[in-house]
Amino acid sequence: MKNYFDLTGQVAIVTGASTGLGVQMAEALASQGCNIVCLARRKELVDANAAMIAEKYGVKAIGVACDVTDTARVDAAVAEVMEKMGRIDILINNAGTGAVAPAEDITDEQFANEMNIDLFGSFKMARAVAKQAMIPAKYGRIINIASMYGLVGNKIAPASPYHAAKGGVVNMTRALAAEWGEKGITVNAICPGYFETPLTKETLESEFFQNYARTMIPMARYGKEGELDSAAIFLSAPASTYVNGVILPVDGGYTAM
Repeated sequence: MKNYFDLTGQVAIVTGASTGLGVQMAEALASQGCNIVCLARRKELVDANAAMIAEKYGVKAIGVACDVTDTARVDAAVAEVMEKMGRIDILINNAGTGAVAPAEDITDEQFANEMNIDLFGSFKMARAVAKQAMIPAKYGRIINIASMYGLVGNKIAPASPYHAAKGGVVNMTRALAAEWGEKGITVNAICPGYFETPLTKETLESEFFQNYARTMIPMARYGKEGELDSAAIFLSAPASTYVNGVILPVDGGYTAM
């Protein structure tokens, strides 16, 4: 029986793998046999998560400290991964931030920071991984974590820089898919809806949000831990050879309305 989602022996870098969805997706790939590089700014967190993944799933896992806005550090981090792991098959660009404030009060610094991390940081990681690992290997899976807010506006929390940056990630995904497809690299994006993480838990459990969810989300609830895993595994799989330039919302139907 063929396992379409077997990732045994492959190597994935997951950025923003210090907490929340990044760790969940790293675990999802590890559950399919993938070796994992947890990459984020806080060395102690990525090392701890890598140790947990290695012990739990029996794969090789390392932590690499890197600020995705620092070009030199990104290039050096990718070189370090190549030296230690020998290959990079999968990149999940998950590092991100989110400024919430009325548009008329957003500062230049807030807008620039959002673009630097969510959009430019994702590009810097993709560029370095493609150049050093995937183009030479004529193979790769790049998955950019955008947001349903990269596809639509919203009335619950004003976040124009976030919408702008994630909208950029969506179309950057299409551009890179078009450019690198013939090199054996697929580039796709996942657009998560509201998901429970340590940062969002309190908000999502509030009565205000529960009422909002019943009106605005066809499934009438937020995403639970693990409900992003299958999308990440699907887009990472060697069998997903012809899936390229896809923007996949995982949002309980929010963007269907």
